[in-house]
Amino acid sequence: MAEADTPKELRQRAQATKGVPPPSSSGLKKQDDPTDSAKGVPLSVIKKEDSAPFSLIELLRTVAFIILASSALSYFVTRESFVWGMKRPSWTKPEQIKAWMAGPIQYTDADLAAFDGTDPSKPILLAINGTIYDVSAGRRFYGPGGSYSFFSGCDASRAFITSCFEEDRIPDIRGAELMYIPRDNPEIDNLYTKGELKNLKELERRKAKKDVYKALKHWVDFFEKSPKYTKVGIVKREKGWETKGPVPTLCKKAEEGRPSSRPKPPGRD
Repeated sequence: MAEADTPKELRQRAQATKGVPPPSSSGLKKQDDPTDSAKGVPLSVIKKEDSAPFSLIELLRTVAFIILASSALSYFVTRESFVWGMKRPSWTKPEQIKAWMAGPIQYTDADLAAFDGTDPSKPILLAINGTIYDVSAGRRFYGPGGSYSFFSGCDASRAFITSCFEEDRIPDIRGAELMYIPRDNPEIDNLYTKGELKNLKELERRKAKKDVYKALKHWVDFFEKSPKYTKVGIVKREKGWETKGPVPTLCKKAEEGRPSSRPKPPGRD
């Protein structure tokens, strides 16, 4: 058994080691980072790059490449369009944005007459069913001498139905349904009983009013959905205007186009 150190020996050993700093971890040789032998790049750097988030620049480059590739493919397929034949939405056009910022305008029928295209400093306006559109983009058609110039500077809703472009440049469509109703023909009408003829005329009138609605709606939808023409306001009129005054007479062209007679009732020749 080893002999225990005496108190004196312990004090001498403590004094001998006093002031000697403990081994420092910084003094140890730091282990080198393992490297990718093929590239000579420390693996820690490679891992850091692999874990880095997708940068904004890389994202923009990817989006730009997709757009360019799509445009090139579109032109290759369509031979005329870089955007697959899509039309520019009307809400992106400066005219539409300007109209929204200015708010809807209100003109009377008399006011509209000043916007028929004769004054080049003013826009060309037309109205249909009380809604005003700026058709300046089609000045070749709606300006003076144009094939549709009779629609400019007014609400010619009736003319859109009857095709009487000189006589019917008015918004009142009352009586326009007559163009779809057959003329009375005593020779044919006498083949019906009074009750049958009364019911038949009522059905004819109802159908004729639907036909008027369809004819007008066709053109209302045309301007409403047109990417070329901008909705700018409404026509200001007194309340109940559509029921006041005499009913307009059916124009000659529309009158001549009416069915000559009703069909004969079956089995009553």
